[in-house]
Amino acid sequence: MSTFTPEAIATARLDLLPLRVAHAEEMAAVLSDPALHAFIGGAPDAPQALRARYERLTAGSPDPGVSWLNWVVRLREEGCLAGTVQATVGPSPQGAVAEIAWVVGTPWQGRGIATEAARGLVEWLGRRPVREVLAHIHPEHRASAAVAAAAGLAPTDVWHDGELRWLRRVGSELDGARANSGFQTGS
Repeated sequence: MSTFTPEAIATARLDLLPLRVAHAEEMAAVLSDPALHAFIGGAPDAPQALRARYERLTAGSPDPGVSWLNWVVRLREEGCLAGTVQATVGPSPQGAVAEIAWVVGTPWQGRGIATEAARGLVEWLGRRPVREVLAHIHPEHRASAAVAAAAGLAPTDVWHDGELRWLRRVGSELDGARANSGFQTGS
């Protein structure tokens, strides 16, 4: 499997910038609301702990067949960071699979930022040799379910650690098969 490297992704209002350790201090403030951990557990990281975490993430996966891809979400007009998106890409019998996640700081929620960032990430992954994009979402986390649906993922009947798996098949080969079959995707 080829290794994936995060690249800057631009959407209408956002810049998804590859994660750097230098983002830790600003992101510690963005992610400081304990309510962000309601469904995932834990507590907000202090800047030093987040810096150490970002050092591990930017060093990459110890498994050469797995790519850790992490971005910060920058609001272009406001010039500030508002959240993160991530994808862990690894092999499967069907080809590369990307498991994605997103988080937007509480002050920026309700503005479509997570949806726009997730769509941008899924589109970026779809232009690479990735066959499937999946996310695991707590069944009571309606906002994340709405983001997943808006990014084209659909719920499956697979559960993992109390979360429901959402799935979207992507990739240029699949898009060609869709075009040949008359299948259309919504936007």
